[in-house]
Amino acid sequence: MDHLVRVNAVVDHVLTHLDAQLRLDDLARVARFSPFHFHRKFRSITGETIAQFVKRVRLERAIVLLSSPERLDLTTIAIRCGFASSSAFSRAFRERYGQPPRRFDLAAHRDGHRASLDGGRLSRLDVGANPDGFTAVLEDIPERRIAYRRAFRPYSSDAVAVETERMLGWARERNLTGAAWLGIQWDDPEVVALDDCRYDVAVVVSPGLRIDDGVSEATLPPMLAAAVAIAGDVDLELRAIDWLYRTWLPLSGYLPAPPAMEAWDGDPAADADGRYRLRVTVPLVRLRR
Repeated sequence: MDHLVRVNAVVDHVLTHLDAQLRLDDLARVARFSPFHFHRKFRSITGETIAQFVKRVRLERAIVLLSSPERLDLTTIAIRCGFASSSAFSRAFRERYGQPPRRFDLAAHRDGHRASLDGGRLSRLDVGANPDGFTAVLEDIPERRIAYRRAFRPYSSDAVAVETERMLGWARERNLTGAAWLGIQWDDPEVVALDDCRYDVAVVVSPGLRIDDGVSEATLPPMLAAAVAIAGDVDLELRAIDWLYRTWLPLSGYLPAPPAMEAWDGDPAADADGRYRLRVTVPLVRLRR
């Protein structure tokens, strides 16, 4: 379990430093392993070498930036995703997706992944449509220390339910009654293959609380976020996400800043009536034109 915590720390570091040089020796120090043992442990836990993981998540971030209303040039996208040049980025993109980035069909890619996510049962909300009467509220959220357990393959297995029960038990043992709970969605399942997605079941904790028993920790920076409150089933949440990203965000003057989150009203579970009560929460940065 300690090894899993250490690998989680490296994953968190990579995801928040994609534009930096990510050398094996430096990442091994984050994990507190020798480079040799780090390479073996990372692959045994994640199923990828660290080099494969870094390259994959950089290219997945590039897909998100390609669809950004900022209309970024390839050099800017390459730099933001940690590639040395636009040519190196284009070459890596073609190797993975079979097409150069500017010819890549973003809409078809997202539609295919969405069909895998919901089994094709839900049609996408049209831009401007809001049949549920969603409203977005801006929230200034202070820095938070969190304890979490990571669920791998969260949308294609029962991993989230398993890790939620484990995390709830850990919290009860430490008398964290009434604490704020988050579901942190590191990956957009419309971009990332379902088996490669990660989801953190997290609880906000005090600075002095000792975190152990295979539970990881992180600090979320202060953020401005848009939040949409829902009380309903998974279909309602997917419609809220559609509305927030496709209708509200393009007119807001902001861009999403991953990861998206579920901020629960109470413990992270459905009520007796099968309804989830939470706020779909998207951190924001100001759009620069």
